[in-house]
Amino acid sequence: MKIEDVRRMSADQLSDELISLKKEQFNLRFQAATGQLEKTHRAQEVRRDIARIKTVLRVKSANA
Repeated sequence: MKIEDVRRMSADQLSDELISLKKEQFNLRFQAATGQLEKTHRAQEVRRDIARIKTVLRVKSANA
């Protein structure tokens, strides 16, 4: 996910995406713990996407 895409989303869309990414992060952690994780880089990508969304949400709430 690119930052331009995140900035174009509304606050509701960002909240929904954040919930979805947190669920995916939980599942990836579970797979890693059980040794079933195939795409190890995906965990890092999800973590960074969560950070991007939180940053944009914080900026939007500060401007509102």
